[in-house]
Amino acid sequence: MAEEHYLELSENPVQFEHASSVNNVFFDEANKQVFAVRSGGATGVVVKGPDDKSSVAFRMDDKGEVKCIKFSIGNKILAVQRTSKSVDFINFIPDYPHTEFTQECKTKNASVLGFCWTSWNEIVFITDQGIEFYQVFPDKRSLKLLKSQSINVNWYQYCPETAVILLSTTVQGNVLQPFAFRNGTMTRMTKFEIELPVVPKPAKLTLSERDIAMATIYGQLYVMYLKHHSRTVNSPGAEVVLYHLPREGACKKSHVLKLNTTGKFALNIVDNLIVVHHQSSQTSLIFDTRLKEPDCAVNTHQPVLPARSIHPYRIPLSGPAAVPSQPPVPCQLYSSSWSVFQPDIIISASEGYLWYLQVRLPPTVHLLQDKGKLMDFLLRRRDCKMVILSVCSQILDGQEKGSLPVVATVFDKLNQVYKEYLEAEQSYTAAMESGPSRGGGAQKRPVRTQAVIDQSDMYTHVLSAFTERKDVSHKFIIAVLMEYIRSLNQNQITVQHYLYELVIKTLVQNNLFYMLHQFLQYHVLSDSKPLACLLLSLESTYPPAHQLSLDMLKRLSTANDEIVEVLLSKQQVLGALRFIRSVGGHDNVSARKFLDAARQTGDQMLFYTVFRSFQQRNQRLRGNPSFNPGEHCEEHVAHFKQLFGEQALMKPTTV
Repeated sequence: MAEEHYLELSENPVQFEHASSVNNVFFDEANKQVFAVRSGGATGVVVKGPDDKSSVAFRMDDKGEVKCIKFSIGNKILAVQRTSKSVDFINFIPDYPHTEFTQECKTKNASVLGFCWTSWNEIVFITDQGIEFYQVFPDKRSLKLLKSQSINVNWYQYCPETAVILLSTTVQGNVLQPFAFRNGTMTRMTKFEIELPVVPKPAKLTLSERDIAMATIYGQLYVMYLKHHSRTVNSPGAEVVLYHLPREGACKKSHVLKLNTTGKFALNIVDNLIVVHHQSSQTSLIFDTRLKEPDCAVNTHQPVLPARSIHPYRIPLSGPAAVPSQPPVPCQLYSSSWSVFQPDIIISASEGYLWYLQVRLPPTVHLLQDKGKLMDFLLRRRDCKMVILSVCSQILDGQEKGSLPVVATVFDKLNQVYKEYLEAEQSYTAAMESGPSRGGGAQKRPVRTQAVIDQSDMYTHVLSAFTERKDVSHKFIIAVLMEYIRSLNQNQITVQHYLYELVIKTLVQNNLFYMLHQFLQYHVLSDSKPLACLLLSLESTYPPAHQLSLDMLKRLSTANDEIVEVLLSKQQVLGALRFIRSVGGHDNVSARKFLDAARQTGDQMLFYTVFRSFQQRNQRLRGNPSFNPGEHCEEHVAHFKQLFGEQALMKPTTV
């Protein structure tokens, strides 16, 4: 079962003093900080952030029970709410006065429900009668009201990533009014109504704060509503309804997630997946709003995978009571003392732990049988590269009938993402070369995510090992290679020569020269210099390869002397000589270049043949076999004498 847990708690949780009668625990969603406040702060406040570097410890006067405590962004100013009328502030900026200063809410008879920092020196008070937006002046120890709005408020939620506050209004609480904050401005967004399963009579507060969450999914802000089924209606189970909240324009109901069960739920967002925890069954479900269900109405989603529990977690024992031999204690998952925060945080105040929820991709491979859907799922995840490559290797494992169409589907999905990245890279390069655009700001360089699986990835991790396998028929190997090349061509991606080399190598190993000839004749394998060189090296196994190679080089409009260079670099010295004769350039080539190449091979007979060939050329052109001083061949003449003796040199023939 262990390999089936696709969710886990982070290995190194943030640890803090657990909640008790003397220690109150608070969590700030904006800075992701846990505050442990002992005795109202008199015996100490310890603040733990996502990493150990952001830990802060201090004391403050006990002026009553702390209702809410949060640092502004960057830990510059601390705000503490102790009463329903005001908020106290303490400077944490070096060289600023540390004495507390207080701000009362402006609205008479209003109660402060809470507050949110929107920048290092801007704060919003939410009261039961509206919101008040302030700028804080730490040097003057005062606040200035920037803007306020009167509206009856039941409760509020804040999304720090987008700086949007959501207010629950009206008697039933189901009319939600969002406000956006940016650089000292407050914008009232379009209000919207949550559809309740049953309208109570007489009207009373029905929409609970527990059933609403805000989160960014695939770069868009959503309000998530946990819609419990009505007891009167014969409903199959609860749903999560997603409302898309754009910066401008109306908020629309956009997705419905079917939970197919009832009970207590909690929501997290991990890697753009919506995770729904179900307390009574102690399992979680995951949903991906980008995966379309073929047999469902538009934007209605079933869970991507079967329900599974979070991976078991063991709490390591520490402190003086810890005995080395004592095993770690299993942590009670889905505990009623757990608090879940957006996007991916789970806190156990009673145990003193803050975890980040994480997705484990390898178990999803076996749980999602449809490989096309699996690819769609994996390509949208953060750390997906090695899992995707392992899936590619797995689908090539099975030679069951019908696996080639599956392979083709997977290749097409990978190459679609690869193509989009290449196109983005090209347009970025073109934009950089053409200089800054008049209209907009600088274009951002496209980010290469792990979903971009290029040809070298496929070659290194999948295809080269696959072609070496002895238990797979060569026909299937060639079919797979050609399928990958077809997919690249279909997506207009230039195929790298090493993939063609893999095809040729496989064909040659299996003596499929007829097929090789056909592939080249019908240009299934695109012309390239490295490919031509590979063909040259096959001449001893397959003699027509020499001519096929030269034809390819000529088609590439390669200059004759360049072809000679290519052949010599591949130590095809006789091939180069034959080629230069065939194009009538033998009389003008440098003898030294050929003799250098022949000598480098270490083949004495080859050196003899080439040396003799140029002596014959000299005899024919000048009536004397010896080399002119300008040809700089003295070193090679000496080497020839050393190997074969002076008598082996050609003597001038007189007519």
